[in-house]
Amino acid sequence: MATTGEFLRDYGVEIRGNGQRRWPDEVKALIVAETLKPGATVNAVAARYGLRANHLSEWRGRARDGRLVLSAVEYDSLCFAPVVMSDGGGAHMPAASGEAVTPEAKLCASIEIAIGQVTVRLGEETRAGRIAEIVRAIGALA
Repeated sequence: MATTGEFLRDYGVEIRGNGQRRWPDEVKALIVAETLKPGATVNAVAARYGLRANHLSEWRGRARDGRLVLSAVEYDSLCFAPVVMSDGGGAHMPAASGEAVTPEAKLCASIEIAIGQVTVRLGEETRAGRIAEIVRAIGALA
């Protein structure tokens, strides 16, 4: 049976001589995702990996803020989300605030992803790969 250190090294965790650990973001994301499963608790998941619960809670906060992208969960069935697209001309489109946007309004190339009360706004410089990561992460939480 592998020791905790061997187990963690297999996942790419760097363990220094003084016992400090350097966790790759991919591993952090997997551990945070475990805390989001029904019935899971931060304390139980933290104990399984030899972490302090407050340290894991910090990672969860990073994920909430978009600074740590969680992996997409594999689903057996497809899940669709409504998408509204506009080329900027023609019909009036409702804005997130409920106000109508007219064709004369200043357009800015941005993407807005709204789920419940949370809205993520991405600028025109956002790479397609990054958008896909964010959509997968949000889909895993929904």
